Amino acid sequence: MKFIYPAIFHKTENGYRASFPDLEGIDILAETLEEAVDEANQAASEWLSAELQEEEPYLPPVSDPEDLDLLSGDVVRNICVTIRFYEGWDE
Repeated sequence: MKFIYPAIFHKTENGYRASFPDLEGIDILAETLEEAVDEANQAASEWLSAELQEEEPYLPPVSDPEDLDLLSGDVVRNICVTIRFYEGWDE
């Protein structure tokens, strides 16, 4: 199953900071935008995988990028995570 959530990438003095408005608790620091995108993909995958392990998983609704409060220079990228369900999951 594919999950797509927007991530906000903000340029800092030391590189980039990334966060997800919909996936609570993810805060990434990286030297380059490419590294920040890679780390955002990994963090989103881990967040979603952990949530799906819960007895009653909560998958937050996806924010519309037009509704996000952005600072000058912020970049929004949709991060796509594919999670394969195994036997016992109803897809």
